[in-house]
Amino acid sequence: MNAIDRSIAAVTGQGARVVFPEWDEPRTAAARAELLARGICTPVPVAGPSEAQLAALTGPRGIKEPVARRMLTRPLYRAAAMVAAGEADAMVAGAETPTRRVIEAAALAIGLADGVAQPSSCFLMLFPDGRELIFADCGVIVAPDAAALTAIARASAATATALLGEARVALLSYSTGTSGAGESVDLVAGVAAATGFAGPLQGDAALNPAIAAKKGLGQGDANVLVFPDLNSGNIAYKLCQELAGAQAIGPLLQGFARPVCDLSRGASASDILAATAVTLAMGRR
Repeated sequence: MNAIDRSIAAVTGQGARVVFPEWDEPRTAAARAELLARGICTPVPVAGPSEAQLAALTGPRGIKEPVARRMLTRPLYRAAAMVAAGEADAMVAGAETPTRRVIEAAALAIGLADGVAQPSSCFLMLFPDGRELIFADCGVIVAPDAAALTAIARASAATATALLGEARVALLSYSTGTSGAGESVDLVAGVAAATGFAGPLQGDAALNPAIAAKKGLGQGDANVLVFPDLNSGNIAYKLCQELAGAQAIGPLLQGFARPVCDLSRGASASDILAATAVTLAMGRR
């Protein structure tokens, strides 16, 4: 079984309630019908505003009541409030909604997990040859500083442990070790030293044991690739889709107190099903 199949097996029959604010969007409608038929989860539409939703916003989130009431007039924010209030176990959105709006709703209504300073994202990448990797961050943090890159690496390691069984993290750069120099290399090297993850590593040294041995750093068996910025991460995952036929599931949001998934607006119905199952599996850790 691949990571999607394992996630489906892990969450099927658990009765998780997933709110879909884009309920009638055709791909979402097809995915939720299949999710329900297979017992993977119980899809729920956005409910009307409730006192529990209002309390979740004004209590733990500290939002002033007039602002909270205005938020609850918007379906995306009300869906996130349903998760915060315990009326749903997870939210899946993004088929028609920009990433920044999904993140904003989740940040305001649900908030971040303890010890997390900012959210990030990753993609679960499934390749035709059977390889399974986590790519991060490909959708949220444009130019991470040392603290943000550290958070991305640690969150992605946790995601890999949940979905792939273990995490072998490579912090990518245009330099392997000290073969190159520059501000970006220094940033990655500092994060590697702080986390104990391998880096800085070029892509070939991260993935090819023979090249890793020749370059003297890493094992060449990474299953988590942490990119130094959003440019490189986003370009890389899309190239893998188009040139290598990889399936990209995500962007899977990391760091929120409750499970949230932001879909690619190009996601198919099968992608939405897979992303929902994977998001629920991530929430089980």
